[in-house]
Amino acid sequence: MLAAPIWILLAAAQAATRTGFDLTRHPISMLSLGDLGWIQVSSFLVTGVLTLCGAAGMRRTGLDGVWGPRLLGLQGLGLIVAGVFPADPGFAFPPGTPDVPGTMSSVGAVHLAGACVSFLAMITCCFVLSRRFGGTSWAVAGRAGGVLLAVGLCWGMSGAPGGPLAMFAGVVAAWSWIAVTMSTLEKAVRA
Repeated sequence: MLAAPIWILLAAAQAATRTGFDLTRHPISMLSLGDLGWIQVSSFLVTGVLTLCGAAGMRRTGLDGVWGPRLLGLQGLGLIVAGVFPADPGFAFPPGTPDVPGTMSSVGAVHLAGACVSFLAMITCCFVLSRRFGGTSWAVAGRAGGVLLAVGLCWGMSGAPGGPLAMFAGVVAAWSWIAVTMSTLEKAVRA
């Protein structure tokens, strides 16, 4: 599944290079703002479509029953919604924006809803896919990825210091596990 590494690498590269962006204060979604916002918007859209393709492939091959593909599909749809409807500016990003949380617009609310659908689907997908591996360490890693994303999401949504970084770390853990798992399952089907 190419979506995970594409999204993770693009987000990390932008977080490290975008003027005024601070991952300890700004969620990755805010990278969709400003002159270079098109990069993150494209990342959301492309990885959303790739995730939908992964869900369709998973369904077509019969991998992980009904819920794995559905959850992956919801994740992809959430990413697309997050790409079409950008986050609201705030906390001095993009540069020139007041250093306070902005009032949530209707577009920002739709973005947040899409992101939440994607996050919740990803968390649940970690638990659903990990069932296939029983009590193995790989199953434990999958559940841990889901828990890390849930904790990161709660931390990030609470407004606590470092919350956006915790959310990003949770996404990296969960989505990386899902991507490797899908690759492993695909190889098993081909064999």
